[in-house]
Amino acid sequence: MKPILYIVIPCYNEEKVLPITSSMFLDKLTTMCASGKISDDSRIMFVDDGSKDGTWEIITKLAKEDKHYTGIRQSRNRGHQNAVLAGLMEAKDCCDITISIDCDGQDDIDAMDLMVDEYLGGCEIVYGVRHNRDSDTFFKKFSAETFYRLLKLMGVEAIFNHADYRLVSSRVLNEFSNFKEVNIFLRGLFPLVGFKSTSVYYERHERIAGESHYPLVKMLALAFEGITSLSVKPIHLITGLGCFIALLSFVGVIWSFVVSIMGKAVPGWSSMTCIICFIGGIQLICLGILGEYIGKIYLEVKQRPRYIISERTDDLF
Repeated sequence: MKPILYIVIPCYNEEKVLPITSSMFLDKLTTMCASGKISDDSRIMFVDDGSKDGTWEIITKLAKEDKHYTGIRQSRNRGHQNAVLAGLMEAKDCCDITISIDCDGQDDIDAMDLMVDEYLGGCEIVYGVRHNRDSDTFFKKFSAETFYRLLKLMGVEAIFNHADYRLVSSRVLNEFSNFKEVNIFLRGLFPLVGFKSTSVYYERHERIAGESHYPLVKMLALAFEGITSLSVKPIHLITGLGCFIALLSFVGVIWSFVVSIMGKAVPGWSSMTCIICFIGGIQLICLGILGEYIGKIYLEVKQRPRYIISERTDDLF
């Protein structure tokens, strides 16, 4: 029996690029259907993440023109990760497999064929991984690779150079739905679910149109979210740092006591000020990290919904 595939595509203010890439996704879907890899009941699901431009109007128009298009709209902007999650959770009961991919055309859609082949070969999760980062600037390449190495150092199970281009079976999604945390970092959560997985490699291209909605500030925020959502090592590092500074302070006390007894003590306002500022700065950094974790606990205990769907194209026609 041919599997039903839903291609889940998060969109935020994509009115410039969506008319171009939507036809690309449809061509790929119909080609895979014609080759017999997937069922004709497969769909392309757009997830409008509370766009402020004409993105939703484009999605509804596409859904009216072709049955293979469908879409959902969030009640407000909740971020890329929650948009992907909303699409996956909405699709899991309608299909056998999902492939999540951004709508900007940067990820090679031909890799979908390889993903489906791996699924048919027995894999439940197939990660899309970039061959290299030759198309990135030096800074972006350096920061991205440093981020993945930092995740590994912090004990987070993440696939190197993998973002959110992946195939996931409905079986995995049903288990994944039991993960109830509000602070989500999908590329670190899916490896925790388990099941047989593999990777396919592809080349990433330049954005076809429009501007990136992931500037440096958002990338740094996502990186921090991933580390603090999936690892407690920063707290362990704080403990180790505190012990190290306490040891240095103890040595300093002994040194100052010995110098005082020997009568060689010299008033040192500058050195004392430096020590106080150093210890005070370390304390503030540690309190800030602890505060981030406490803030996450605060958000988790509220158990607010991670997404709210306000409209569906299926309800409009």
